[in-house]
Amino acid sequence: MSGGVEIERKFLVARLPVLEGLKAKPVRQGYVTLEGDSVELRLREKGGAYFLTLKSEGGLTRMEREIEIGREQFEELWPATGGRVVEKTRYVGALADGTGFELDVFAGALAPLVLVEVEFDTVEAARAFTPPDWFGADVTEDRRYRNRALADDGVPG
Repeated sequence: MSGGVEIERKFLVARLPVLEGLKAKPVRQGYVTLEGDSVELRLREKGGAYFLTLKSEGGLTRMEREIEIGREQFEELWPATGGRVVEKTRYVGALADGTGFELDVFAGALAPLVLVEVEFDTVEAARAFTPPDWFGADVTEDRRYRNRALADDGVPG
């Protein structure tokens, strides 16, 4: 993320890469705001750390502000998610050219969905990116694949 702006492309996964050697963390996140609200406010537990994140609407580029909070604060706010929750394992790795990626393997009602995200420093770099063959369809602009929409509506049919 660059200066509070997230520049990211998101893809379905055509076939899983080798996961051995990738860093993996369980992620639980819940959404306080509803689909259609002008901003997204989420709570996230990731590998034992807790965060409150505010994101704007958008596709390729979005404003993002995140602060770390304590477990007690997280637990106090968690009921406000009203069950709008996503659980997944996030694998972090790098492509052959060194570009980092985050591979999300969803659990529960969202299984067997798998998405991969790649963040960029510039819009130009994002647009010039050529995904490897294990990436599937580009769903960056498809609102149905945003985590908040997944938490509300489940896997798109």
